[in-house]
Amino acid sequence: MFGILTIIFIVSYLAFSLSAICGGGAGLMLIPVLGRILPVSQVPAALSIGTFISSVSRVFVFFAKIRWDIVKWFVPAALPAVWLGAWLLKFVNPIYLELSMGLFLISNLFSLFRVKKEIAVGNKSNFKLLIIGFLAGFLSGLTGAVGLLFNKFYLHYGLSKEEIVATRAANEVLMHLLKIVLYTLFGLISYKVLSVGLTVAISALLSTWTMKWILPRLSELLFKYIGYSAMVLSGFVMLSQSGQTIFNQNKGNLSFKPIAEGIETKLQWQKSNFSIEFAYDDGFEYEQQIPFLELDDERKLIVLKQKNLADKIIIEEVYGMGSKSYEAYYFKNNKLDHQIDFN
Repeated sequence: MFGILTIIFIVSYLAFSLSAICGGGAGLMLIPVLGRILPVSQVPAALSIGTFISSVSRVFVFFAKIRWDIVKWFVPAALPAVWLGAWLLKFVNPIYLELSMGLFLISNLFSLFRVKKEIAVGNKSNFKLLIIGFLAGFLSGLTGAVGLLFNKFYLHYGLSKEEIVATRAANEVLMHLLKIVLYTLFGLISYKVLSVGLTVAISALLSTWTMKWILPRLSELLFKYIGYSAMVLSGFVMLSQSGQTIFNQNKGNLSFKPIAEGIETKLQWQKSNFSIEFAYDDGFEYEQQIPFLELDDERKLIVLKQKNLADKIIIEEVYGMGSKSYEAYYFKNNKLDHQIDFN
């Protein structure tokens, strides 16, 4: 356990150091790492312990840069939404939300090519602040971290790099504290979660004091480049991690096999089997395994006439370019004996 905590400390220190440079997002960077150590439902709890300490330290260090005109509208909307997200965590698998978040973060790839252009300051309506606060609170309660998702909001609001770090910390400190209380009440904090969370917290605290001297030396342009790059990188990592988890949970399997004059791709998902076959002469064909009972009486008779001594039959529905047909595979002692094609 000590070795695992040491790795978490090093990775967390790097993540929080990068998050201070790019305006946030350490939690999103750490989700894939902690997801390999803790159950998915406990990752938000461990993250909240670390990010709470990080937010407190950043508020203390960058207090003079906090934009209170944003905080006073953001926080009241976020707090009740945190409760909703934390409560739903007991019933909803957050892995699908993480998949969506990954796709959203990757969409910021296009913003990397527009960083040199002056970012237009968005509409500073209080209603918009309430909506952003509610969404941030809800997603934070459900996943434990959403920092980089709303980084673009701060950039478009016209804040400097120090103001982004300070205002984000002020917005999130009460959210993280409330989440810790709620996760405890919902029984999501164990000894292991507490150990991991405190390790993350210590590394976050050390990172804040280190970045105190580095952040003022960065140009605004470099700050924005790093911020968007971190969003895109986190998106790819989250997409890969969540995609693999979903694939494993649904007993998915993907394979490629060369065939005569082409290639066949097979996908197994839960109890269903799909395949896409490409032949140089015939083009693409989509194949899906179907139950024997879905065939009409005439086709059932065709299949049964060719059964012979086979003890297992697999039926596939085949869709080609403007055509539809069927294939029947006959197995004897778990080995393919013969197959037929029919319309």
